[in-house]
Amino acid sequence: MAEPLYTRDILRLAAESAMLARLTEADGTAERRSPVCGSRMVADVTIDGEGRLVSFGGAVHACAMGQASATLMMRHVAGSTASDVKAARDGLMAYLDGVSDHAPWPELSVFAPVRSKPARHAAILLPFDATIAAIEAAR
Repeated sequence: MAEPLYTRDILRLAAESAMLARLTEADGTAERRSPVCGSRMVADVTIDGEGRLVSFGGAVHACAMGQASATLMMRHVAGSTASDVKAARDGLMAYLDGVSDHAPWPELSVFAPVRSKPARHAAILLPFDATIAAIEAAR
């Protein structure tokens, strides 16, 4: 039997995305939208003098996949630079595309059932794209 697409772990992570809130004062803000599914993510960041992310906030209007990805972004992005997030995004894309067997952050392996569903990949990558753009806007 095939593994369900929306696993219990993905749904739990998606529910946690409700804890994500916009920052009242951000150094950089960016909004990205997935043309594939219409999901939308606004990312707010503050960065330090070395370009490292100090605080992260935002709003996600996406399917459970995008919401779960935003939750993992919220958990892992502190202290990252735009280059770090780009590397994680590239690693996640390689994982989703089946080029790599390892997700860049261990929890991203929750998306294993989605690897064979390319139409879902854009929603999962959306929080990464918005966060990279927000960090770059803050520079």
